[in-house]
Parts: sequence; C-alpha cells; structure tokens
Amino acid sequence: MAASDRERWDARHTAAGAGSPLPPDALRGRTDLLPSSGRALDVACGRGAVAVWLAMQGLDVVAVDVSPAGLAAGAGLAAGHDVRVRWVEADLDAGFPRDDDRYDVVVCQRFRDPALYPALRAALAPGGLLVVTVLSEVGDTGGPFRAVPGELTAAFAGLEVLAHGEGDGEAHLVARLPA
Repeated sequence: MAASDRERWDARHTAAGAGSPLPPDALRGRTDLLPSSGRALDVACGRGAVAVWLAMQGLDVVAVDVSPAGLAAGAGLAAGHDVRVRWVEADLDAGFPRDDDRYDVVVCQRFRDPALYPALRAALAPGGLLVVTVLSEVGDTGGPFRAVPGELTAAFAGLEVLAHGEGDGEAHLVARLPA
C-alpha cells in the first residue's frame, strides 16, 4: 500500500472518532453462531469496533490494520470497555501477516482482496467460523473493489455455508470450516 493510502486511512479514522463496539454486519441476528470462547482474528479492523465487540463476547482477539490511527482508536475503545485486544499494524496489500495460528472466528469486513482468501481460510481452526462482508457488483454499478456475483461462495467452497447474501452493493458470507 502506498504511503498516501495509509495517510488517507489515518485521516479518515482520526476524523471519525472512536465509535462503539458492534458485531460484524453479517453476524447481526446470527450471534448465536459465535463461540463463547476461543480466539478471533479481525482482518482490516479499522477503528476496532468489531474487534472490541468480539473481545466483549469473551474471545481472545487479534486485530490487524494498516492504519496506526485506526489501531490507536481501537485501543482506546478497548480500554474504555475494559477488554484486551492485540493490535497488529500490517499492510495487507503486502500479504497476510504470517503466523501459524488458527482462529475459532475470522472476520473480514469491508476489505476485499481475493488474493487473501486462501489465507483467511487457512487461518480457521477446525470448526472455525468465517464472517466476510465485501462490496459487490450485485445491485451496484460495479467497480474495481467490488466482488463479482458468487465470488465469496466460490472462494470458500468446501466450507459449510450458514448464511450468504448478495444485493444492494454488498455480499456477505458466514461459513464454518468442518471439524
């Protein structure tokens, strides 16, 4: 990612303020699918609203983003809610942060890079829950950052699909890696 992109995200996160903890969009109304303990990974976490929410649910959370300002906002949000999150600064355009850890929950909300789909899948522990929301061409005019119809189900074939939807410019997938 170019330095100008990092600066743009820092400016956006700084201007937006801390926000409130929230479940990932695709998990709203489906929070019963979330395990009550275990490890979670929030990829492209932004200001940390989802990461902090996951920690408040009892999960041990690692949150990754390119923006130091976003991570700092997330750390402040976590402190304000008395939960711990491990914040990792990483440029996902350079690839997935390499570790051999597996997670019971992997969330990626509003960041689309099909080259990272195999790494998201590989980060799942057996029985792990994947929650992905991306911009979509379905119900939208299209563009370089939008998923084509069926992209998520094709990319994560072999996972048990628990919820999937495409429309109004978004696509989401909630799926589980078989145990």
